[in-house]
Amino acid sequence: MAEENVIYVGNKPIMNYVLAAVTQFNNGASEVVIKARGRAISRAVDTAEVVRKKFLTDVEVKDIKIDTETVKTEQDEMNISAIEIYLSKP
Repeated sequence: MAEENVIYVGNKPIMNYVLAAVTQFNNGASEVVIKARGRAISRAVDTAEVVRKKFLTDVEVKDIKIDTETVKTEQDEMNISAIEIYLSKP
């Protein structure tokens, strides 16, 4: 999987990530990965659903991976949930 086919979801509006995913598919990508951590997970799910339901109805969810990542802070370590949503075109 090429690194340019990975979309990291943060605090921007959902449509920014939707546009990035649609652009990747229109440029010939057969698979796009949407990644998010923590509070951005719901935004990643919304992004995948808007891409599938509104823009590219032939795109399907190929796989979803969930994980817990350990992040070191100044005081201690925190566990943060993470998700990867694999979208693919048949």
